[in-house]
Amino acid sequence: MAVTVKECLELQLLEVEMLLSMFPKRGEFSLDADAVPSIQRYLRNADGALPPQLEFRIALDVGEAKVKVELQVLLPHMYPQVAPQLFARSDALHRQQQLQLNTRLASHISSLDSGELCVCEAVQWVKDNSLPFLENSKASSERASKEVRVKEMLHRMWIYSHHIYRQELRKKIFDSAKKLNLTGFCLTGKPGVICVEGLRENCDEFWRVIRYPNWKHISCKHVENIEAEGSIDNLRLFHSFEDLQFQAHGDYGLRNDYHMDLGQFLEFLKQHQSGHIFQILFGVEGKLSDN
Repeated sequence: MAVTVKECLELQLLEVEMLLSMFPKRGEFSLDADAVPSIQRYLRNADGALPPQLEFRIALDVGEAKVKVELQVLLPHMYPQVAPQLFARSDALHRQQQLQLNTRLASHISSLDSGELCVCEAVQWVKDNSLPFLENSKASSERASKEVRVKEMLHRMWIYSHHIYRQELRKKIFDSAKKLNLTGFCLTGKPGVICVEGLRENCDEFWRVIRYPNWKHISCKHVENIEAEGSIDNLRLFHSFEDLQFQAHGDYGLRNDYHMDLGQFLEFLKQHQSGHIFQILFGVEGKLSDN
């Protein structure tokens, strides 16, 4: 007998309740306040639209030193019939070691019986298996500190989207930029443009997070890497992550389908030594009016 979406969502709520009892302290289990109520509303009236997929983060203390490892979880509507999307990350891990840890985690989850709840199992696996990666990371950091210091590199990404309107998407963009110490801006409307600058691993993580699980009509149009003699902060073009909105024109009807004033956007780019990016983003050379 085929398992329904409703049955899967009921199981997901049971597992979330179990996880909340395992991680009751503030900051251990992070879940959007409306995530569970939206599923409960759907379960009461399954004729409506599907609720958003459950997405949450669990902060784990690993080893005697209690190193922080965060497990990011996204549950497809048909989980546990299909595998969850899991990603473990830690500031104490280098990028390659983080990749190896997640490859091992995915392999372990795929070996489990299909159709069984497995997030609790993933939590325990991360707690039991992260320590060797963390110790290797510490050892490699100590070796690197004895060698000639590698110059830091500023990474800058220019991201283009057909449009950016939704409040929950904008919140994810701004929260991620703040968390990852990235400066730049988000141009809301149609088209939508995002610039982030900072350490490469932080920019890559930002790109992964805002596309996760799937954002259509978005692409990274251009990347800049600039070697820093000292701190990368000296090379930043932006001092914060700005909410960029210009005068719009077009249809203000129900579709909110309006275009931003690209002339004002071009002027903004030129003020930040980035006028050349206009042509890369839009395929035409930007020109300011004589007014």
